[in-house]
Amino acid sequence: MRRSHSIWLVALIALVGLWAWTKRAGDGELRPSDAPPVSAQRAAQVGYPAFLPVEAHAVLDRIARGAPHPYRQDGSVFQNREGRLPQQPRGYYREYTVPTPGADTRGARRIVAGGDPPVEYWYTADHYRSFRRFEWAPKETQ
Repeated sequence: MRRSHSIWLVALIALVGLWAWTKRAGDGELRPSDAPPVSAQRAAQVGYPAFLPVEAHAVLDRIARGAPHPYRQDGSVFQNREGRLPQQPRGYYREYTVPTPGADTRGARRIVAGGDPPVEYWYTADHYRSFRRFEWAPKETQ
């Protein structure tokens, strides 16, 4: 009886592993299902900064299209309480989640966009402790 339980457990683990493997992109990176496959060459052509994680590309594309985001907090006002970004009126900055592969939560990565429509972009990989400004223009304006 115990042996049949262990066979089922091994089969379940194998199925979960197979499922996770099929969710990987061709280059081995985990990405949201709506993100197109991205190569370094395509990223350069579209103008994504090299330091941004691949998952940020789909976030920027959704911001540009005004499309819905997967997290309810996305698009909410970023208050800049710590004052790490230049001072602007309340509501100028909006934050968006950059998914972290394997994380059970939103993770620590965000894009903060300033302006409406956005005219400046900031990336944080450490939940607002540090920011890196970057230039980006949607495909239609490039």
